[in-house]
Amino acid sequence: MNTSKDGWKGVINGKPKQGQSSARSRTTRMNDIHAFTEMTGDRNPVHYNKTLAKSTPFGKLIVQGGVTTGLLNACVAEDLPGPGTVFLNTNFTFKKAVGVDEQITGHIEVESVRDDKPICQLYVKVTDETGDICVEGSATTYTMPLEIV
Repeated sequence: MNTSKDGWKGVINGKPKQGQSSARSRTTRMNDIHAFTEMTGDRNPVHYNKTLAKSTPFGKLIVQGGVTTGLLNACVAEDLPGPGTVFLNTNFTFKKAVGVDEQITGHIEVESVRDDKPICQLYVKVTDETGDICVEGSATTYTMPLEIV
């Protein structure tokens, strides 16, 4: 049992600092829609039917929201705070739909860090290639100390 007041002891990337940030980009694909449907069963026609999707306010096929926010998972688990990090809470506002073959970037910024436990409060957003915010919100993360063998 860790009796130290430093709750970040053993965390691979160490304790993050307020203001640190990370970003990851990727281009969405039709295959993302198929993979997400396979995992979740989400077969909403706005993801598959081009004719119908063009008649919606989006005007195009769109990827599922989980595809869009998935970049944030990679940011926290791979970059900041890093390996061993999981979400405790997320609060997302979806502001703009993301279409197929669009480049998106997930951004996270550390707003606060607890000293006694490896918990961070983050500002999160996903932007499209024009810089418009597609998703914005906050997240609370917990980072487990890991011993990679």
